[in-house]
Amino acid sequence: MTDATSARLADAFMHVAKRLRGRWMHQLAPLGLTPGQGRALGVIARAGDGIRMADLAGRLDIVPRSATSVVDGLEDQGLVLRRPDPGDRRSMLVTLTEAGRLLVSRIEQAQRGAAEEMFGTLEPAERDQLLAVLLRLNACGKHPGSI
Repeated sequence: MTDATSARLADAFMHVAKRLRGRWMHQLAPLGLTPGQGRALGVIARAGDGIRMADLAGRLDIVPRSATSVVDGLEDQGLVLRRPDPGDRRSMLVTLTEAGRLLVSRIEQAQRGAAEEMFGTLEPAERDQLLAVLLRLNACGKHPGSI
């Protein structure tokens, strides 16, 4: 592969990612959420009984301070609660409130809508191939615990 091809791949990838993020932001705006908050709610929902802040940061692949800011915003909206971790009283667990649980299904609909707008022009086989390539790229140099 030439340097020019690599540069074109990187440019096309970034352009598509920005468009997908923009579509997702448009879908999430009526819900009063940013894409980062939407991702965090999904991670918290999948954690079940709660997730430690450090684990949330790791799964979101962000620094702990940024995870705190995200959780602060979600807590201000009444979507999550912090409670002491019964296994480690120095740690706090983040859990969804009932309002947060209800919102997660709307977020998933918004994600599907944005993805369908972007990937709906692809044939099913092309989607499968793209997913395989992206999963392979995502695994390269990935930090343990990130998404």
